[in-house]
Amino acid sequence: METLRTLPGDDVRQIMWRYADRFDLQMAVQSARSVARGVVARMVADGVRHSHEWTEQKDSLLKAFDEAGITAVFLDPHQGGFIEGPKNMALSLVAFELSWVDAGAATCSLANNLALSPIHERGTTEQRDHYMTLCAPSPDRAPWRGAFALTEPIPYVGVDTGVLTGKVRVDSWEDGQEPILHVEKRGRFITGMDFANYATAAVDTADPRIKSSCIIILEETDPGLFDRGAPTLKMVHQLSSTRDPVFNLKVPASRIIGGYTVKDGSIVPNYSHSEVIAAVFHRTRVPVALMTTAKLLSAIEPVIRYQRTRFRGGDACGEGSPKFDLGLQQKQDAVIRLADVWAAGEAGASLGFATARLFDHLDPTEKAKDAAMAANGVVGVRGQMMALKKVQPQAIEYVNLLFTPEADRDTARFAALDADPVVRFQALEAEAGVLCPACKLWNTGHGATVMREAVALMGGYGITEDCPGFLFHKWNDTQLEATYEGPECVQRRQLGITMASEIFQAYVDNYIAEMDRVAGTHPETGAASVAAGLRLWKQTFDFLCANKDADGKKLYHSNRQAVTFPLADALCPLIASRLFILDVLELAAKGPENPMVAEGLEGYMAFFNDIARMQAARAAGEAARLCSGLVHGYATPDADLAAFGPLRQELDKSLAGLGLARERAGAALTQVMIPEALDYPM
Repeated sequence: METLRTLPGDDVRQIMWRYADRFDLQMAVQSARSVARGVVARMVADGVRHSHEWTEQKDSLLKAFDEAGITAVFLDPHQGGFIEGPKNMALSLVAFELSWVDAGAATCSLANNLALSPIHERGTTEQRDHYMTLCAPSPDRAPWRGAFALTEPIPYVGVDTGVLTGKVRVDSWEDGQEPILHVEKRGRFITGMDFANYATAAVDTADPRIKSSCIIILEETDPGLFDRGAPTLKMVHQLSSTRDPVFNLKVPASRIIGGYTVKDGSIVPNYSHSEVIAAVFHRTRVPVALMTTAKLLSAIEPVIRYQRTRFRGGDACGEGSPKFDLGLQQKQDAVIRLADVWAAGEAGASLGFATARLFDHLDPTEKAKDAAMAANGVVGVRGQMMALKKVQPQAIEYVNLLFTPEADRDTARFAALDADPVVRFQALEAEAGVLCPACKLWNTGHGATVMREAVALMGGYGITEDCPGFLFHKWNDTQLEATYEGPECVQRRQLGITMASEIFQAYVDNYIAEMDRVAGTHPETGAASVAAGLRLWKQTFDFLCANKDADGKKLYHSNRQAVTFPLADALCPLIASRLFILDVLELAAKGPENPMVAEGLEGYMAFFNDIARMQAARAAGEAARLCSGLVHGYATPDADLAAFGPLRQELDKSLAGLGLARERAGAALTQVMIPEALDYPM
């Protein structure tokens, strides 16, 4: 039987992650890779991570990003960029490539994008073009760089972004003149402050003449204090700049992001700080999720090399013997555990890149929705919410038609719904509202646990500074990624709300039907386990929504986190496994069209099917554990649990063949060819 010949390269990844037809994205990947495996890798190998300070060596990263085009990835062509349209997939691929070597470098690259994101998402047209053009590399001037000043030194490092001690007041307001505002802000754990020319700062109103909080743009040349602050003494991501700045500045009111209106003698920001943050973090969590995933997949080659060479160089074995050729890979445990690491990495990548692609579809749809609502006289957040609620039945209908096989679909009705940007937005937003926190939660949280396993597979070498692939640094860095842009509890809290929407529940029903169809045609993928896990999850969700506890209180409630949080944890790996299976099917369908892929396609498919089945089984097993605990843990004596038992049995039966799949995947890792050496320095 054909098995895995070589590690998957760009031709395979471009098919699986759906950018084989995007030359601009392929060039962005190559540019980021050249910086990561050149400049960045040399810095890590030379011990540049040892300092909290922003050194001259670290500063050279910025020039490398500029010269490689990485700085301009976030910008539109008329602003100095080179990628037309939404940039979510582009930013995710760049973050992935940089994190393959060092996540601190990726964070350094993304810091300016994060500072620009409030302006990009909610700024006026003038604000967007002005600041994004300033941030473009140019031969006649240095590009501007920014920092996003959100968190503050309130107790426990400002984990609650709804609480702001930063304040804004009216400093002066002369008749017929633009108001001048006085901004005070102390930041905590702010990335990019060493080199920031401006900061987008979240502040609350401390003046009755300013009606809400806002995010405002502060420039280093504004009158007053723009103090970059002391370096944050972090133990991870040392190739990024992180400081605790202090701002005390006077700025014009036109710097309020999104603009403002004047009503009854008061300044009314068009967006509160929380409304801007919601728009920003709705998208920027995805690249951070993929930063952890990149580490898992980057660990495969170093671990294989370590396992095979473990006993070479001594008297324990002679050249040509099994012990010399395979080393630790003579033992099933070593290779099967590595296959588990690989499977988790693949599922995380599938979830992260699918979410990035979804946002690339959602972004233009959101603009079209806003235009359509404005044309119909719908204004304000409340007005839009009411209008979106009215189209919820059509959005559910649209989702059902979207998953209906084309031969059975009402084509005319689907086209009509697809042409309505309000309906289309409502449907896409319902899925994005789950996938975004899901990949941030699962990729970083579970990824950190799996990364620990990768380090352990290196034995004592794994916790040394010269560990191949910088695995110890990567394991440490995952701890921060799990807290960036909201720790796990924030993601679970959001999932507790978004996964309960009727539209998303329609998605779940369709996910199940889809995986049932795949299980019928491609049982080797493990799709039956994903379908069984989702069916059990749906039954659990319905049970919790329909029942109350012994005190008569609702079981499913957003504040009852003993219920909603485990249910969110059960859902995430199932979604990731589903998307991994779909990526494997995409490779099977499109691989024969690429000569480079077609030659070894049979081996790729055999291996990917096996690890997809492994990951599906792990996800289904976790769902069974969590769902059983919820259903039986909260059931009252008169509760009807008749439907739950058979679904649990169905899930267990879906694991048939898992053992042999694990053994095949492990055996494949003993035969796959790897390069003579890593393609970046150690």
